[in-house]
Amino acid sequence: MPILRADKGACQGYANCVVAAPDVYDIDDDGVVVLLKESVPEEDRQRVEEAARSCPVSALAVEDE
Repeated sequence: MPILRADKGACQGYANCVVAAPDVYDIDDDGVVVLLKESVPEEDRQRVEEAARSCPVSALAVEDE
């Protein structure tokens, strides 16, 4: 099961990830990414990886367990 990582220090609140995967990512009141899930099923990997790649500051990662 893929594990999700977020570098909150790098996040600049662009919210591209939220647009691509609103069930996985959110932005808090301070404009910083929030992980709504710590891992996702393998069948969601491609969609979540695309959302992570959409981050212009590379603050997101999808890693193997």
